[in-house]
Amino acid sequence: MNNLDLAPQTFASALLESLPKSKVYYNLPPAQLVEISLARNEGKLTSTGALMVDTGALTGRSPKDRYIVLDEITKNEVWWGESNIPFDAAKFNLLFQKMTAFLSDKEVFVRDAVAGANTNHQLPLKAITTKAWHNLFCYNMFLRPAADQVKEAESFTILCVPEFEADPKVDGTSSPNFSIINFTERIILIGGTGYAGEIKKGIFSVLNFLLPLEKNILSMHCAANVGNKGDTAIFFGLSGTGKTTLSTDPSRWLIGDDEHGWSEEGVFNFEGGCYAKVIDLKKEKEPEIWEAIKFGAIVENTRFKPDSREVDFTNKSVTENTRTAYPIHFIQNAVETSIGGNPKNIFFLTADAFGVIPPISKLNKSQAMYHFLSGYTAKVAGTEIGIIEPKLTFSTCFGAAFLPLHPTKYAALLGEKMEKFNTNVWLINTGWTGGPYGVGKRMKLEYTRAMISAALEEKLDYVEFEKHPIFGIAVPQECPNVPSEILNHEATWKDQEEYDRRALKLAVSFKLNFKRFSDCSEASISEGAPL
Repeated sequence: MNNLDLAPQTFASALLESLPKSKVYYNLPPAQLVEISLARNEGKLTSTGALMVDTGALTGRSPKDRYIVLDEITKNEVWWGESNIPFDAAKFNLLFQKMTAFLSDKEVFVRDAVAGANTNHQLPLKAITTKAWHNLFCYNMFLRPAADQVKEAESFTILCVPEFEADPKVDGTSSPNFSIINFTERIILIGGTGYAGEIKKGIFSVLNFLLPLEKNILSMHCAANVGNKGDTAIFFGLSGTGKTTLSTDPSRWLIGDDEHGWSEEGVFNFEGGCYAKVIDLKKEKEPEIWEAIKFGAIVENTRFKPDSREVDFTNKSVTENTRTAYPIHFIQNAVETSIGGNPKNIFFLTADAFGVIPPISKLNKSQAMYHFLSGYTAKVAGTEIGIIEPKLTFSTCFGAAFLPLHPTKYAALLGEKMEKFNTNVWLINTGWTGGPYGVGKRMKLEYTRAMISAALEEKLDYVEFEKHPIFGIAVPQECPNVPSEILNHEATWKDQEEYDRRALKLAVSFKLNFKRFSDCSEASISEGAPL
């Protein structure tokens, strides 16, 4: 049977049927996957029982090596460009055949999973991996269906083979590593990289394409939690801005830390686990994450303290992008259903390397839409190849690398839902204060937590706000448990003229970036620009 002639729902089945049955392992439990990983020298056990692994040469995502197959489904819908690179369908099929041949004498681990906690909007998955620990990663990160809930015919397949490298001259890739999404065949091919984040972000990209188009659901790169009164909050931000840390609040219930959908019924988690950064992790600062790193969890690219099996979370010798992956139920205050209501508050998190954005400000609708489309932050070291220090970036909707559709599609959905459900939007600077990167200091976590708590508890509803002279956003003049000089951000700078110069420079960067949307966005959005 020719693989290329198969219907989409049998694409993965044909691959599995071509492999020796004795070398295909289905839905192994975590303990067995850990045993196999240890036996194959894929990792080591830490003092807490977590599995420590290395991802190889690549310790972060490789955005320039992510592709989408150009075909009838995608050609007129995908926002082609730097984030969405087209890939030839014929080249994809040949590459798939080469990977199938490569696997003919290899062991593979198969896992049935689901993306999307809302049963009305779920995407069935089938993960096929050559690494036992990658299969454990899929168990941890995706939702775990019962055997009678598996829908073979509808599954979107992930084939992850880090040992297989492409030949760029022949295969159409730019380098030996690649991640290619094919919406017609409903499969993602990943090769040449052991970084597990490519698996989860591949499926996130799939959901970012399907849900807005097919169901008018806003897919979001965000964390979400809910209070005891049922008030749901959303936290947008790129890696390193504090999504996981700030959403994992002991006084609230965690819905999820990274990927969600917002339907008419409310917010729902796409995943069944958390993938948290652990560089400089301390128990006293992030006790929930600390306690979750136990048997069944994975820690990536970390190192032991001398003569022990205790993880040294300060060790950056491999990368600053050290991470842990664990099922969401490892967090004691996780919402069992991974579902919340329509959000009352939204927080845009930015790690401002200029050090000029106020630590907290309230946005009106135009400003919220403007900042959502802008997605300003600084990429922090280790989250992507080549990033060794914070770098100014505008990542549309706080996740441009994962958005197949034009950004205005997501922005329109956000504006529609904000207005319908009367949602507050706050801009939070988790970056620098008192000066830019290298001069100032990173905002203290305790202050950021206090500001977010005040917003969630409606304590900022009764304080005075002042309009920022450059960014036009509303800055509260007092906040419980936060010194007033911290709120008055420019006062933390010794040189006020330098602050103004840097702030104006950033404002110009905002406007230059927004020019790419000015022809295709609502006029009211432009009203949210800096002054």
